[in-house]
Amino acid sequence: MRIDEPARLIASRALIYVGIIAASPVLLIAGALIRRRYLRYVYRDGAPLIVDKENGWVSFHYYVVLNRLLYWLCWPTESLIGLARRSR
Repeated sequence: MRIDEPARLIASRALIYVGIIAASPVLLIAGALIRRRYLRYVYRDGAPLIVDKENGWVSFHYYVVLNRLLYWLCWPTESLIGLARRSR
């Protein structure tokens, strides 16, 4: 998405929230696994940059990765995974 298209950026951010709220039951149960796999996909080798300042381009993934609601919904399973690793 181009940075100079504010209506499109606002609409995409709103749709991200709608998608996260729709998927919230799944994220509360398996959010850590889904989020980690998604981050691996976004930051894999050979992937396009999520922010390209030189060309004025921002990827849709940028707003998903930095979304606080997604982080909060994935937090319970992240903490459970951390507890399980510490108890080994």
